[in-house]
Amino acid sequence: MKLSENKKLKMKKKKLEKIIAKSENEIKILEKMIKNEESNKKRKERVNRGMKFYGLAEKSKFPFEYDDSLLVGYFLSFKELPNYKKQELKIKKKPLKNKKLGKNKTLGMLFFNSSLRTRLSTQKAALNLGMNVMVMNFTSEGWTLEFEDGAVMNQGASEHIKEAAEVVSQYCDIIAIRAFAGLIDKEKDNAETVLSGFLKYATVPIVNMESATGHPLQSLADAITMAEHKTEHRPKVVLTWAPHPKALPQAVANSFVQMMQLQDADFVITHPEGYELDPEITKDSKIEYDQDKAFENADFIYTKNWSNYKEYGQITNSDPNWTVTADKMKLTNNAKFMHCLPVRRNVIVTDEVIDSENSLVIEQANNRTYAVQLVLEKILSFLAPKEKTKKKSKKDKK
Repeated sequence: MKLSENKKLKMKKKKLEKIIAKSENEIKILEKMIKNEESNKKRKERVNRGMKFYGLAEKSKFPFEYDDSLLVGYFLSFKELPNYKKQELKIKKKPLKNKKLGKNKTLGMLFFNSSLRTRLSTQKAALNLGMNVMVMNFTSEGWTLEFEDGAVMNQGASEHIKEAAEVVSQYCDIIAIRAFAGLIDKEKDNAETVLSGFLKYATVPIVNMESATGHPLQSLADAITMAEHKTEHRPKVVLTWAPHPKALPQAVANSFVQMMQLQDADFVITHPEGYELDPEITKDSKIEYDQDKAFENADFIYTKNWSNYKEYGQITNSDPNWTVTADKMKLTNNAKFMHCLPVRRNVIVTDEVIDSENSLVIEQANNRTYAVQLVLEKILSFLAPKEKTKKKSKKDKK
């Protein structure tokens, strides 16, 4: 029996409605995919911006995707520093709370330069999380590495970064690297040759234990130290240059500046004329060439030497009048003295100042452990396999 025309039309209408509904659903899915793609693109751009100083890269060959919270320098890009400080304080109260988090995970620490606080604090943080730790001093124990692609290796280098990074990645779940600036070739140092080489070829997360241009773990420790001694008013924080017999990198100063730019504080940088840091880092931070004027009513004095950035790696000023003395500290608002250590006593700062009750240098060093532990916890939490929670059936509940 033939269907009536009216019934046929109704069936066609229903069919079209289903097609339309399906199409609309597909459009929603496509829109969501586009939105996610745009979100991923923005996240990748943020990763790339943070990568240079803050040690984690995003690469297609990684067996996992990076989450924003994994970036060592995430707080610098996304203003999460207040949250990080709170988390770090919690870790400090109960450092062994997540002892199982690092079980069966290995941290490989590679040193291209000397270290005391960075090495010991990072190692302690890893042990607090139950990790295995391997340490290698490349300067005395490893092969000389070649970092240039396409190099004809007929000179001093014995191994290329391509093989070295991938091999170490097989032994370790996280690699931490310390490699200072050479202070000879500004372009090479700004390119972060060592760190960038590992970021490019390693297949596991990379943590920056101080690179040619940044020391994020130090600045994170500095942030928590100041938080523990916060003032009731908006604080004045001064980063002051001081003389040193050796040419030193700008890494610590760079990271401190970037960290302070996210603080609610009156921040001032003081140094002799000609000792300006990279303007791309200092941006619109206030610079005062009169140290005494900068010290007036300051609540925190952070002292650090760095070599000349314009006349790259050179010592063009050794004026002892820039040494931080007790008389200069009297200009402040009973300020706390800070320094990353090691420090040249009676060159950078006098004994009277560094040994005073207002000196926070030992507390800063202690907080280095909790700064790196925070970073390792975030990475390990992401690397840890997510347990699938099965819904209990009615029988199980009974």
